[in-house]
Amino acid sequence: MPNLFIMLPTLDEEMALADVYNRIPFKRLEKKGYNTRVTIVDGGSKDKTLRIADDLDCEIIQQWGEGKGAGIRQAFKKFLESDSDILVMLDSDGTYHPEEIPMLISAIPKDGIAIGDRLRGRLEPKAMTSFNWIGNQLLTWLAVALHGKPINDLCSGFWAFSRAAVEKMKLNSMRFEIEAEMYTSSAYQDIPMEHIPITYSKRKGEAKLGSIKDGTSIARKLIIRRIFPTPHEEQE
Repeated sequence: MPNLFIMLPTLDEEMALADVYNRIPFKRLEKKGYNTRVTIVDGGSKDKTLRIADDLDCEIIQQWGEGKGAGIRQAFKKFLESDSDILVMLDSDGTYHPEEIPMLISAIPKDGIAIGDRLRGRLEPKAMTSFNWIGNQLLTWLAVALHGKPINDLCSGFWAFSRAAVEKMKLNSMRFEIEAEMYTSSAYQDIPMEHIPITYSKRKGEAKLGSIKDGTSIARKLIIRRIFPTPHEEQE
């Protein structure tokens, strides 16, 4: 039975976490042959997020650095230390639909990645501001122009990885530029990638991403990885 590792990054997500967890289709996944574990990667929540995660009997990683990127990299390391075969990452703010996890898993190419595509999927009312939609389109265009590998939704927070893909990833991002760096690493490591239309809903709680500062950091990461494809600490 293949082992599935579901990773939920959190930072003050008390309003959505329990609902996201309870919507994970554990029975459907079991029928498909998966043994599923859920790991919370917390970036320093001040609300009841950790208490809720503990009540749900989730494994909890309290990350060592600030920012989404730091937590995801730590979770990747935990995944590789486990006997898990597939890693699914989705935000725990209620925007992504856990019911679509089996669909994303089934689309993973051999030794590759499947990415949930919001921009060609179903955007529910008020799920994404016009500012964020335009910014995402521009950043996605810049990514493809610089790195050549097709992608439809650069800033998606819903990814499914084979173990082989995670093993090849070379990352050093600390914040919201992590998805952009996962894309650039996939491009330079020649990791197969599929894009799957998904449903995207309005988040529960306060938004963490969306500022011009975040967009600038993502663009900077794309440019840096065009010049230096491998993070400095990963170079041999």
